[in-house]
Amino acid sequence: MDKREFLKGTAATAAAMMMTPLTATEAFADDQVPRTNWSGNYHYSTSKVFQPESVPDVQDAVRSVTAVRALGTRHSFNGIADSQVAQISTLKLKDVAIAPDGRTVTVGSGIRYGDLAALLDAKGFALHNLASLPHISVGGSVSTATHGSGMRNGNLATAVTAVEFVSADGSVHTLSSDQDADRFTGAVVALGSLGVVTHLTLTLQPRFDMTQIVYQNLPFAKLEHHFADIMGAGYSVSIFTDWQNGRAGELWIKRRVDQGGATTPPLTFYNATLATQKLHPIPGHPAEACTDQLNIVGPWYERLPHFKLNFTPSSGQELQSEFLVPFDRAYDAVRAVETLGDKITPHLYITELRTIAADDLWMSTANNRPSLAIHFTWKLESAAVLNVLPQIEAKLAPFQARPHWGKVYVMNVAQIAALYPRINDFRTLIHQFDPKGKFRNQYIHEHVDPA
Repeated sequence: MDKREFLKGTAATAAAMMMTPLTATEAFADDQVPRTNWSGNYHYSTSKVFQPESVPDVQDAVRSVTAVRALGTRHSFNGIADSQVAQISTLKLKDVAIAPDGRTVTVGSGIRYGDLAALLDAKGFALHNLASLPHISVGGSVSTATHGSGMRNGNLATAVTAVEFVSADGSVHTLSSDQDADRFTGAVVALGSLGVVTHLTLTLQPRFDMTQIVYQNLPFAKLEHHFADIMGAGYSVSIFTDWQNGRAGELWIKRRVDQGGATTPPLTFYNATLATQKLHPIPGHPAEACTDQLNIVGPWYERLPHFKLNFTPSSGQELQSEFLVPFDRAYDAVRAVETLGDKITPHLYITELRTIAADDLWMSTANNRPSLAIHFTWKLESAAVLNVLPQIEAKLAPFQARPHWGKVYVMNVAQIAALYPRINDFRTLIHQFDPKGKFRNQYIHEHVDPA
């Protein structure tokens, strides 16, 4: 990432307000809406933002401009959604249609997972996985391979069976897993480069209940021979550390009730101690915003995320970075990062370790390998973070670490290309649907396709 590109928004605050609805041909003025991402670290380059209410509106908006990028809930921490000319907000595209057989649901790309999950649960359905924040949109999450956690759970994009998008000439395309085979696996995690995603079809399953328990002070030494056992102790498991004292401060285990998740948990687990009060992942932060713990039974969508929908998630004003490494090398990768602990910790809120199952999506960060995600929630100290990131990336280079597409990193396009076997096929797909580069921006040029 270009340092000037990253730093240009650091003076912006995180007091971003919800966007005012507009028609497809109207645009925000600079004084009508903050032009920053969710945390305030990135300032967008244009004040022209369409907010269509239908697919025809999206078509009209795409045809009316020479360059454009889709914009969701603005949770990316870099320039992936930026444009010098115009953006198309998807937030008014939030219709929901459950298939008659109950196997899938087709949703507008702008709907937030928290809103969708409540609707599905009321009808007796669930999704296989959720991210730690329910505030993020389905379209943006899928397009960047955003994920939850679970040794057997794929990222959010693996629930997709069909994707509908408007390409550069304004035409509508639908690619599905059963009819388009290879092109479909290239188009799901598309980084906004094929067009504006308008609808996604997701696989459903029957609703389920869960519990959540937290253990404290897990020694890193226990990970060497028991990493898989620890991360497989629940349906979704997260380890939180500040990289000090050779231990993880908290271990969050989310268990399905239909898989024994309501049973009384042991008081100790690999030398970690069961918490007796509700905790926030970041030490010292009030836990009111967090989903219920202490083995209290609740619906899946109120346990899989770490944070409640009606609260500001995480810290608020922050930066985030994340790198995915092969799980069979997870312990060595964690120990490699730990050697930088004294350089990382002063600028860190917390690091989270999570697992993601392998998938076949071309540009997924878990493509063809079960993965451990090493996620850094940084203080809003941009210069310091940019100073330590090259050191982290160097430590993780032997493990072929893939950066999360929506987070802060400094790896260049050549380094990233070496990590994705199908990247040339993806570049070809981009040029098929966007031959003149209408959806190309600086981020795509610097990290995905330099042509």
